[in-house]
Amino acid sequence: MFAMKRTRRAGIAAALALGVTLAAAGCSGGGGGTGGGDGGDEDAEISITMLPKNLGNPYFDTSTGGAEEASGEFGGTFEEVGPSEASPTSQVSYIQTAAQQGVGGLIVSANDPEAICDALDEARSAGVKVVTFDSDTNPDCRDLFINQATSDGIAQVQVDLIAEQIGGSGQIAILSASANATNQNAWIELMEEELAASHPDIELVQVVYGDDDDQTSFDRTAALLQTYPELKGIVSPTTVGIAAAARYLSTSEFKGKVALTGLGTPNQMREYVEDGTVTAFALWNPADLGYLAAFATQALISGEIAGEEGDTFEAGKLGSFEVGPDGGVLLGDPFVFDAENIGDFDF
Repeated sequence: MFAMKRTRRAGIAAALALGVTLAAAGCSGGGGGTGGGDGGDEDAEISITMLPKNLGNPYFDTSTGGAEEASGEFGGTFEEVGPSEASPTSQVSYIQTAAQQGVGGLIVSANDPEAICDALDEARSAGVKVVTFDSDTNPDCRDLFINQATSDGIAQVQVDLIAEQIGGSGQIAILSASANATNQNAWIELMEEELAASHPDIELVQVVYGDDDDQTSFDRTAALLQTYPELKGIVSPTTVGIAAAARYLSTSEFKGKVALTGLGTPNQMREYVEDGTVTAFALWNPADLGYLAAFATQALISGEIAGEEGDTFEAGKLGSFEVGPDGGVLLGDPFVFDAENIGDFDF
């Protein structure tokens, strides 16, 4: 399958010709413009390329929208590119192309912590500022990591939710994204530790991988329920996985009997909360995550910050942020969505 490419641009030209911009949103285009890659010219054009794990993923569509909004606010050019499938090396060619085009900054959600490092190193050697978001690489491979929430916080909220929903005991399984996903594996390890320490009556029977593909995740859910007839709950720390699992449960004999929680978006999960398939799930606002990543990239390109611990920068409507250890910037805490509040959100 050929990889898909979607280009979006933001800035003054987009403001003057909004209709043209919207019409071109799904079309292929050229590079994100020149420069900014020297990291020290505040007058340089701020050109940013965003590379999610894969295209066609509602979570990344939302985060890209936030980054595009931010780019429009600071007058930069913006492009989103990416593979159709989230495999460890599928992002390499897009990184190489962005470097060849001379973009100022590259925002990446890594499919693998190591597999894209050589390509990122080459891009940085060419003057490209590299910011990871959502899923990090080895810290040596990038300038900043925009963290949606602490790994401890994300793991804790998911364990708390499933424990509450199954009454503190019974068998559960985890439906993850790809086996190499940095963020997923960190959360799962912490969830396992928290289960062992605080919930000895909950048994994690298996971790399975849906590769952030809807049908694969749907099939993995069915297989789990067939393999473990006593299963009481599923945790899916991926927006694709939780939606696919909910779709399976909603029309199965397990609806209302097997709990499902994890990380999802309100628009994906609304129908399953309203019909009783899902009680509660968690996430942060991915639009804010993309918005913050774009402002952080702009601050690096302009030379406002160097990515060192203690550096501070402004991120538009989100306010001021500080760079922490290992080049990390924290968005905030996870948020729990349920029947009482899900109608208040639209993303």
